[in-house]
Amino acid sequence: MTDPQGPTFDWQAAIDRNREALLRIVAVLFVRAGLDEGGADLVTRRAWRVILRVLRPAESAARRLIVIAARSIGVGLLKPRPAKEPTALEQLQAAGLVITHTGLNLGLARMWQPPPEVQQPAPPRPPTFALTDPPRRFDPKGWDGRRPFPRDGFDLADDHEDVSADHLCARLKALKRALEDIDGHARRLARLQARRAATLFAPASEAQLKGANKGRARARPPLRHGWPPGHRKLSTHTVDSVLRECHGLALQALRPDTS
Repeated sequence: MTDPQGPTFDWQAAIDRNREALLRIVAVLFVRAGLDEGGADLVTRRAWRVILRVLRPAESAARRLIVIAARSIGVGLLKPRPAKEPTALEQLQAAGLVITHTGLNLGLARMWQPPPEVQQPAPPRPPTFALTDPPRRFDPKGWDGRRPFPRDGFDLADDHEDVSADHLCARLKALKRALEDIDGHARRLARLQARRAATLFAPASEAQLKGANKGRARARPPLRHGWPPGHRKLSTHTVDSVLRECHGLALQALRPDTS
């Protein structure tokens, strides 16, 4: 592989090569999950584990391809969202021409109510691919005596038991959509990072200070520190080598240009 630090490195060729490899992997996962026939409602626990074992590193590799594609996308100053215009009733209330009362007991006047309108259910939105790595999970108590170990042991799950595949299929669809539109998700990531930078350097209001933990969760960088989710030291699947290459390229792409 050509050195990413060299001037002749073709970033687009690296993205296309790994993207094609991930699409082939996703096609196999689609067959395992039954998505080639519309999707399965239930899968066995063993099949669920096999799919998740490949899906997690594939998501990490796709996320790093998006980071690489977003390295050269510039986002200008974000335009502030226009304030919501007050309604006619709110304008009359502000002018003091209309006074509304709440909490009044109207007695028999409330007995009749118009029949509720039958609303058509909105079409389901396509699943969205997560642009940031999930945070690491730490157990502060651990098993060193502060968390009692169950005396009866653990009941091993049945590999042949059927489990819901809805969330798994949604993640597979979101991954496929992301791989089919790397540039679109790269622009989405660039806008997200621009909003994150504007939030970090903007003066915080009192409401933002009260919800500081929630704000930090929304402002996570796309790649977490350390190994990516789904990383394995020993390669047991093609996706492991793809993730290793994509992670190295993404780290190179995030380095500041000192030339």
